[in-house]
Amino acid sequence: MSAPPVRVGVVGLGYWGPNLARNFQALEGCELVWLCDADAQRRERAGELFPAARLSADLGELLADPQLDAIVLATPVSTHASLAIAVLEAGKHCFVEKPLAQSVADSEQVVAAAEAAGRVLMVGHLLEYHPGVRALKEIVDAGELGRLLYIYGNRVNLGQLREEENALWSLGAHDVSVVLALAGEEPHEVSARGECYMHPGVEDVVFGFMRFPSGLAAHLHLSWLDPHKERRFTVVGDARMATFDDMEAERKVTVYDKGFDAQGAARAGGSRSPRVAAAEPLRVECEHFIECVRTGAPPRSDALSGLRVVRVLEALQHELDSSRRSASVAS
Repeated sequence: MSAPPVRVGVVGLGYWGPNLARNFQALEGCELVWLCDADAQRRERAGELFPAARLSADLGELLADPQLDAIVLATPVSTHASLAIAVLEAGKHCFVEKPLAQSVADSEQVVAAAEAAGRVLMVGHLLEYHPGVRALKEIVDAGELGRLLYIYGNRVNLGQLREEENALWSLGAHDVSVVLALAGEEPHEVSARGECYMHPGVEDVVFGFMRFPSGLAAHLHLSWLDPHKERRFTVVGDARMATFDDMEAERKVTVYDKGFDAQGAARAGGSRSPRVAAAEPLRVECEHFIECVRTGAPPRSDALSGLRVVRVLEALQHELDSSRRSASVAS
């Protein structure tokens, strides 16, 4: 006898919520039963796309449904903590989009709520489920690159300007989660500089730097004010080097046999690109959440992982705040 499907509701039907709903609806062993948003037009559009799901403007209806197993939150970041706590206290498993919350204090409250409820809490750090990033992590974990020296990431584009969050929290949440996954440790020192060119007080360009106890360093360039579209990580070890480039159609991951030998002479060997599965990262992420709900296993991007990311983001934000240009200088 097969197990009953995991019944899921999606809350927040703006840009990203419908993508999550599409994937959960398509998963075997999952049933999309609720769609929730306060905006009537969004509910109407979602209803046309997912006619089998019930529509609601009130999260309370979902929380009160005893047949609903899990709730997926794709709401504004400012609501993540309070809504996730409400979901968990109602006894539902919770998937919350990145970042977990806007502060370490709020994140800790969500983590405590998940522990008290005994329910799965997963944070949507999508890149950790990208087959290319997974392949890069396997290469690092296998020691193929030797001792890691430094990592740098470029996440830049001429993208959509935002007023409610800066490039650090919008773009950097992705890259910080990947750097922490590759490093296997948290930084003990951070610095950051940014500029607010389009909206006062909202950095559209950010440069962040992290130092780790092992000696590893990491640098992030984050911008939605750039002529290039780049989604790339470079990892440099003392034996080899590797890149993940999401803009490449075929060679997502490349390992370079380059470095210095024991005598200090440069070695420029060949390169190889391991096969990377073509699976959609969002589909992989949604499958992982359903599997964790079904088995009780901790998610790859669990509550504590989400807390670690927010801890780094908050520290970087403190650096941005303390180094921000005065309004008179910026003008």
